[in-house]
Amino acid sequence: MTATVAALVPRDVVRTTGADATTFLQGQISQDVEAVEPGDSAWSLVLAPQGKVDAWFRLTRLGQNEFLVDLDAGFAEALVARLERFKLRVDATFEILEGWQMLSIRGSSGGSDGLDAFRAELRAAVAWPGFGGVDLLGPEVSLPAGAETSTAAMEVARIRAGWPVMGRELTERTIPAEIAGLVESSVSFTKGCYTGQELVARIDSRGGNVPRPVRLLEIRGDGVSPGAGITVDGKAVGEVTSAAADPASGVTVALGPVHRRVEPPADAEVDGIPATVLATPATTLDHH
Repeated sequence: MTATVAALVPRDVVRTTGADATTFLQGQISQDVEAVEPGDSAWSLVLAPQGKVDAWFRLTRLGQNEFLVDLDAGFAEALVARLERFKLRVDATFEILEGWQMLSIRGSSGGSDGLDAFRAELRAAVAWPGFGGVDLLGPEVSLPAGAETSTAAMEVARIRAGWPVMGRELTERTIPAEIAGLVESSVSFTKGCYTGQELVARIDSRGGNVPRPVRLLEIRGDGVSPGAGITVDGKAVGEVTSAAADPASGVTVALGPVHRRVEPPADAEVDGIPATVLATPATTLDHH
């Protein structure tokens, strides 16, 4: 991807403060909170006690005990409720910030060149597989001049990068290791205990083998939507969670969990339309 693609998208943001904020988060989320320096960001998971995904988000440290958490729109209330359930005599507060949105820019280096004029409370570099870029978050963000403003193009880029979103690839049924690279980028294996770590550690010790890894699909037709069935040799092997027409290649690109017996690349059908199951690029999310 060489052209710059930009899109304004809703984004939930939660401010976390309190004398116990760091220690509380350290025992609740998968990332090593204490290793995140002020001004830096890291991606993390909040897991159910059984190890399934409750939330996936970016954690930005503002100070010793002050953080911003940003996550897919519509999930902040559930995240705060989940964290509040595990609070007991803890000085930590969670405030959902209203009116924030995110300007996502992909195809750039992720540096600050040309972005200094744009107001944002938070600027975070993002490295999708094959797609450099940056996210600008705040109550007032604007589009850079000359950028292609297309939510459709951004969705194609997201799917091709294998980047998951909550409510689609990430649900309460999702095992983190089903998303390529998610555990490596969002989990610390050297920190202390946190809720849900047993399943993550057990699967990692077994080589990350999961029942239904999320795969990339190229579908040679259109009209495909989430929920469409994926079949191989006439047998149901999965379903589509995200899909978007890609005019550049003339196919529909999609993501969806596919039974592990299907080794990519593999011929398949999606609602009867010929398709190919491909390996999903590994999500790569370094601290920044």
